[in-house]
Amino acid sequence: MKHEYVTMKGATMKEVAAHAGVALSSVSRVLNNHPDVSEAMQRQVHDAIAAVGYEPNLLASSLRRGSTETVGFIASDISNPLFAEIVLGAERRLDESGYSMVLTNSEGNPERDEAMIRLLRRRRIDGLILSVADEDRPGTIAELSKLAEPVVLIDREVSGFHTASAVFTDHSGGMRAASEHLLSLGHRRIALISGARSLRPVRERLKGFEAAFATRGLQVPEDLLRFGSFSAPFGQQATAELLALDDPPTAIISGGNLLLTGVLRALQAGQRSVGGDISLISCDDVPLAELHTPPISVVDRDAVQMGDAAASLLLDLLAGGDRPRVAEVPTHLLLRGSTQPLAVD
Repeated sequence: MKHEYVTMKGATMKEVAAHAGVALSSVSRVLNNHPDVSEAMQRQVHDAIAAVGYEPNLLASSLRRGSTETVGFIASDISNPLFAEIVLGAERRLDESGYSMVLTNSEGNPERDEAMIRLLRRRRIDGLILSVADEDRPGTIAELSKLAEPVVLIDREVSGFHTASAVFTDHSGGMRAASEHLLSLGHRRIALISGARSLRPVRERLKGFEAAFATRGLQVPEDLLRFGSFSAPFGQQATAELLALDDPPTAIISGGNLLLTGVLRALQAGQRSVGGDISLISCDDVPLAELHTPPISVVDRDAVQMGDAAASLLLDLLAGGDRPRVAEVPTHLLLRGSTQPLAVD
């Protein structure tokens, strides 16, 4: 494999040859791994390379091979602990296979999704892992369709884009377990606060929520459903609205760890105690849930496993896999002190 070398000092191959005391052609043969170069010559040239500060120009070499050995990752919110763990899992798997990662942050903005897809396409990435902010946005679909490289979606189903592999979470099963637990404790006025219905995790969680009520022959409390964004401000706003109802909820399910922060702020402002005045379950285990008093019950999943699965699917496609595949990560209900039986007056 041929290599090109560059240096911050602006040294040239002639300087390498002069430092090594060999012909310029000998330096070229060593750098290009020519088979007819003695070990002594290789050591002599590489010692000179180190002395003048040469480094391999990996981009030039990889472009000649038709691969940059780089994968793009577009995270919707890198400040979210969930995405940090997903990225960690993906990077570890990619690194084991010799790929590096270019990480970008869309901040949950679909316009930035499109801009980041364009940017990474121009960077000649070999493949892309992402979780889009809007599954139905024509501009996002158009940008993804321009990619010749394989794509893996994280917890998203993009309308009209059927060539991508995907990693899904069993949100429906996890939410059903959480809802059934609260119903078994006597709660009927159960609120669900989550992101936009247009996103797969929200749709699946709502299915699980509704299924739990249907199994018991109960009506879903439609007036306690709040859908907006996964942000803390929305969680606070939605919770405040719910607490102000004439018949407020006795239990709340927060559909995300960032939402949880807002939910807790509103409960504190409304002087409602978690586990006492109101039962609470959140999605995804984060330090806030574990360290809160009382600790908060969660629908948990292995986020690192999600990243690992996404990278594994992409590596399979890069190795010649010709069919989109789907992997599913399970959820489990982790019970703590925030869920208590409904108090009977």
